[in-house]
Amino acid sequence: MFGSRKTHEDAQSSDKQPVNDDAARADPAPQREAEQKKGRPTPKRSQQESVRRQPLVSKDRKVANQKAKEAQRKDRDRARIGMMNGEEKYLTRRDKGPQRRYVRDYIDARFSIGEIFIPAAILILVIAFTQPVQIQQYFTYAVWGLLVLIILDGFILNYILKGRLRAKFGEMERGLTFYAIMRSVQLRPLRMPKPQVKRRQYPE
Repeated sequence: MFGSRKTHEDAQSSDKQPVNDDAARADPAPQREAEQKKGRPTPKRSQQESVRRQPLVSKDRKVANQKAKEAQRKDRDRARIGMMNGEEKYLTRRDKGPQRRYVRDYIDARFSIGEIFIPAAILILVIAFTQPVQIQQYFTYAVWGLLVLIILDGFILNYILKGRLRAKFGEMERGLTFYAIMRSVQLRPLRMPKPQVKRRQYPE
């Protein structure tokens, strides 16, 4: 009786013993088969996390983008300076062509009555808010007189330019009259492209 009871207790204690660690580990055979199929070993978790932490855009690409933006900015600055200086390849379609360059040079060489229109208009606005009504009326008449002079100056300018352009180029392009008048009423420092001639330095 005692012997059989002892044998039964030994069997129960052997059942309660912890399973060997080596036996508890998963069979590495499926993992080796997966690695053979992929042709490379399965990366460790730490390696996968390090890959995920890397930036989406590489440093070389960032540097290349920065250089491209810097080159574009320099090109824009060069084009702006070229347009202001009247370089033909940087001019807009409105300003391109030898006849339009001739018109610009002629307008910039002469004094046009239209140049004083903007300063006069600003002066009238100031007077309208600061002076009595009687004085405002006098300045209103002065503005109308200035407009009449600007229109007469435009007719004279158009007549002179037509003769000069036909003598130099044989014919006159369409739209040059409006182009010349619009430039003549602008203040000289604000004209674009910038004047390339001095006063009374008329083109031949």
